[in-house]
Amino acid sequence: MQDFPTAAELVEAVREFLDADIFPSVEGRKRFHTRVASNVLAIVERELLQGAAADARESEGLAALMPDASGTLAERNAELAERIRAGTLAASREELVAHLRATTRDKLAIANPRYLRD
Repeated sequence: MQDFPTAAELVEAVREFLDADIFPSVEGRKRFHTRVASNVLAIVERELLQGAAADARESEGLAALMPDASGTLAERNAELAERIRAGTLAASREELVAHLRATTRDKLAIANPRYLRD
């Protein structure tokens, strides 16, 4: 791990600079692209801060649904999709829905937390 500032702190600093200093001083296309850049940096910041924990929870959920599955997170997600399509997933519908809801909530918390409803 690097010393301070962390990657998340560096991303936050750039995002805050765009929001506070650049966004108010530009118009039109530059203003739009400044907002897009700021939003991208916010996603990267949340990914740096929350991504590892979200991935760990997703991995645990997949292990509970498919104890016999192995591979990367992406490979196990592909296998889950295949088992759902084939109708061969041994887990209950309730277990699957709980996993999918939790995983979707974690992904939204990173991508756009405003979409979450409490």
